[in-house]
Amino acid sequence: MSVPQHRKVLAATLAAGLGLGLAACSTKSDNSAGAGGKVTITVDCQPVGAQKELLKNWNDDVAEFQRQNPTIVVKSVSVGEQCNNPPDFTARLAGGTVTDVFYGYMTDLQQVLDSGQAMDITGYATKDTLPTWDSVDPALKEVFTDGGKLYGVPVKNYSMGLIYNKALFQRAGLDVTNPPRTWPEVRAAAKKISALGGGVAGYSEYSAGNTGGWHFTSLLYSQGGQVLTADGKKADFNNASGKQVLQNLKDMRYGDNSMGSRQLLQWGDLLTNAGAGKVGMFIGAPDATQAIVSQFQGRYQDWAMGPLPGQDGPAKATLGGGEGYFFKKGLSPEQVKAGLKWIAYQKLTPGKGQFDYVRAKPQNYPVGLPQPLLFTNGSDAQKQELELRKANANVDTTNYAVFEANPVPIKGEPRNAQAVYAVLDAAMSGVLTNPNANIDVLLKTAEDKVNQLLAAGS
Repeated sequence: MSVPQHRKVLAATLAAGLGLGLAACSTKSDNSAGAGGKVTITVDCQPVGAQKELLKNWNDDVAEFQRQNPTIVVKSVSVGEQCNNPPDFTARLAGGTVTDVFYGYMTDLQQVLDSGQAMDITGYATKDTLPTWDSVDPALKEVFTDGGKLYGVPVKNYSMGLIYNKALFQRAGLDVTNPPRTWPEVRAAAKKISALGGGVAGYSEYSAGNTGGWHFTSLLYSQGGQVLTADGKKADFNNASGKQVLQNLKDMRYGDNSMGSRQLLQWGDLLTNAGAGKVGMFIGAPDATQAIVSQFQGRYQDWAMGPLPGQDGPAKATLGGGEGYFFKKGLSPEQVKAGLKWIAYQKLTPGKGQFDYVRAKPQNYPVGLPQPLLFTNGSDAQKQELELRKANANVDTTNYAVFEANPVPIKGEPRNAQAVYAVLDAAMSGVLTNPNANIDVLLKTAEDKVNQLLAAGS
């Protein structure tokens, strides 16, 4: 979830089940000022061993950063391929085992605040510690702000569209330069692709691990709906828009048999199938193609992207989200400043870290994707990042031309997003695993549960 951003209601249960294991792998850092006056910080989201090039890049960056900042020691922690698996993240918050500087989704702020783990970094986030800070989109900063206080630093932003397999499109006789623009068109294309046989799903969808609710939200936005009322206090999906979302999926799943027999898919499940060439279309962010290639043995040349479809015309909106880093409460001022310097180097400087496109160009890592949307239009940082991206592109950028040329209004994720997504998983899984599922009942049940959790958290 890039992807996926809360889970206050799950914390007690998960902590009880996982507490002993978490205690054994605590990520508590050394003293803030150790021998020789050095400051030590622990940081998570280190790439896993299977991501060899990304892991080497990360380790090289740590070494170079420490060379440039000899008084700072960065201790890296890997927490899995996604960096934030929602149940695991909740458990680490509940157990107090997050790193000093820890990765989270844009929807995680409330959960982090509820856990008591959040540190106010308002006075520390300046151009001195984050040289490109003034170029970061203010709307992204606002996502990590509560009551006028800043608790996190945004490092990536995305919006969702329709990702499709060009090779399967060609085999099915579809136009690879003109992807479906409406859900009826998606349905028609999915039927042609699934008719190829061999276990190919014309369209694939998530329905477990909070990913189903995440995608339901984007599909709902495409219909012009919203998950919650404007004040965030009530569910607002048990209506014609929500019914249309589930009806579209039910029609493809059971009316056309174009979504494959295996359901209850989570993030890695769908992308594994995509990497194997078994998925014709799914919705996602541009970096989903990166994961398909770098983690699931797919090929860049097979994938392209169009805008999120609408029901009878262009989508009314699409889901936008992203990620950032929080700071664990109780850090010393020196540790906070050290953490911000590391984030600036690794995540917010064109030509460095995630923006080191020169290094990435010859690697099995895409340069040229229309993401991340981090800096404000016209800012110096954005101009520099775009120039570097264009000069070092190693993917065919025309594969994303339709997506970029047809922007869809971006709508943010709902309040308490992950807890809401967990509830909506049941509606998604229900309609994808039961041919006799009653859509009205699924939505009413989800509505009641969401209203209960919102009332409990108010």
